[in-house]
Amino acid sequence: MQHGALRGLRSAPHVIVVGSGKGGSGKTTLAMHVAIGLLRAGQRVGTLDLDADQRGLTRYLEARERWACHRRIDLALPQRDEIGAAEGARIDEIEAREVERLQQAIERLEPSCDFLVIDTPSHDSYLTRVAHLIADSILTPLRDSFLDLLALGLIDPLTQEVTRTGHYAHAVGAARKWRRQLDPGFIDWVVIVNCACDPPLVTPRLADLAMRLGFRDAGGCAERAIYRRFFPFGLTAFDPLGEIVPGTFPDESQLAAQQEMGALMDRLHLPVNDRGVRRAAARAEWLRCKDKPLVLEEVC
Repeated sequence: MQHGALRGLRSAPHVIVVGSGKGGSGKTTLAMHVAIGLLRAGQRVGTLDLDADQRGLTRYLEARERWACHRRIDLALPQRDEIGAAEGARIDEIEAREVERLQQAIERLEPSCDFLVIDTPSHDSYLTRVAHLIADSILTPLRDSFLDLLALGLIDPLTQEVTRTGHYAHAVGAARKWRRQLDPGFIDWVVIVNCACDPPLVTPRLADLAMRLGFRDAGGCAERAIYRRFFPFGLTAFDPLGEIVPGTFPDESQLAAQQEMGALMDRLHLPVNDRGVRRAAARAEWLRCKDKPLVLEEVC
């Protein structure tokens, strides 16, 4: 059934799947920042939330929409959709309904989106595997922890060498293998280490894993409390915090978050076109001048 799903879904825009196979790694925060970062670059963005239990990305975007309405400010918002859990008497019926809902959601978003950002649940599911199968880019956030590293590979405690492929890395490898049977397109897999320690714990092991598994190490973001403060307002590091939250002024933490998220977006090497960049510049200029009085030259 997964092969059939691939045939029906690969006409989508550039699909970015955020997954890691473990909770607490920062998937939803990363998905939100990628979506808003692409919007700020002038791209048309849609989001899909596949986590029917947590609905983290959906709640993040709902908070953003409500806060923008409350403050009467302009906050960039992607188009969004979510897929709830399907029900059925047999597993194959449930899987078929989930794929049908996924296809319908993509068909709704496809005509007006250049990028589709998909946030996946922490646990393995059929829908998560299908999402990885149709991905153009897979982004895997990883906390700087050996426990999180287990999702990619098992480390020998004596030699500190990688001894076996982790469960999530195995799932990504399977998706790549199945994809090549029907589509020669390349899936770019990027690993992003968050909450890095000083000195880093897992980074020295990533080079070996990257060679074995075929992913890119794109660095990551430091442990910053400001990322946790963003969620209730639906905000990101790309938003002008001082102009949005009353009584809050930009500090070193926010500026550092803006810089590291901007640098991360560059390292993802997403296919952002020149037209989108020009559109973003024009929108930024309009927002800068929209409250100024209109000046008209006199006509003699």
